[in-house]
Amino acid sequence: MDAPMNLTDRFGRSINYLRISVTDRCNLRCVYCLPENGVQWQARENQLSAEEIARVTATMAQVGVKRIRLTGGEPLVRPDIVEIVARLASIPGIEEVSLTTNAMLLEKLAGPLADAGLKRVNISLDTLDEKKFKQITRGGDIDRLWRGIAAAEEAHLSPLKLNTVVVNGLNADELSALARLTIENPWHVRFIELMPVGNAQNWGEGFPSLDERYISVHEMQARLSHYGLEPATTPMGNGPARTFRIPGALGTVGFISPLGEHFCQNCNRLRLTADGYLRPCLLLDGEINLRENLKAGTPLLPLIQRAVDAKPAGHELLLQHYPEFRRMAQIGG
Repeated sequence: MDAPMNLTDRFGRSINYLRISVTDRCNLRCVYCLPENGVQWQARENQLSAEEIARVTATMAQVGVKRIRLTGGEPLVRPDIVEIVARLASIPGIEEVSLTTNAMLLEKLAGPLADAGLKRVNISLDTLDEKKFKQITRGGDIDRLWRGIAAAEEAHLSPLKLNTVVVNGLNADELSALARLTIENPWHVRFIELMPVGNAQNWGEGFPSLDERYISVHEMQARLSHYGLEPATTPMGNGPARTFRIPGALGTVGFISPLGEHFCQNCNRLRLTADGYLRPCLLLDGEINLRENLKAGTPLLPLIQRAVDAKPAGHELLLQHYPEFRRMAQIGG
């Protein structure tokens, strides 16, 4: 039977976007993502090779996947990340390879990644305060982040997006200052609701308790009402963000709401974990094992189609059905 020219799930959604976690390892320990201690990394030999990642991508490109985003963990800690980008960017049918990073290693890698074919980067920025940045990331250096941003701009990795996970009692008081970054910079700041994935534990002294952390995008927008935000055209790759602009600003402000206004009806993606499992949904535990077929050199398309067929209508967070078997760093976000 001939392979279909595109992937469409049971609900008529066209699947044209693949997010690939290249590693579960990270050089930071952000409080909403990883515990401070006791993290068990996957064995490196269990992670897909650059060639295996390229094989999955090439198969999916044959059936309509056009955009790839590399994630982690922190993708830049993987030694062969430039090779991975080069392989994926050269695959016929792949129109864009982008990457999400904490930017701690971006200063040195932005140029080589751009030369290899990377088009854009999303950078995590949860605070503008140096001490709070170190607190949230458990050791990160905000100066390195700003140097990484400068390097990304010099390498023309644009449009540049800054992702902020907003936590009440931690960084929600900085919404205005973060939004103000878009006035004089052509950046796209996206405010993201905290997702209940592997972060329900006590974060330690100085952090809000579990029942104090959540703030909805409605409340975020209310706190920014003095800016008179106007609806704006969604920039390339902005995904589920609802996008606005401060009048006269060079950049945009976006809001991503997995809980308050979930975006499942427009979901166009699958996720590949670093150890070779294809997840139909970020927020549900079901996944399809591609590893055995990759190792055996047998066809991948039937498994990819099975993952597409398994995509649910939406997540079940409001029913308190949360992913239990992987942390966000192991899924790729």
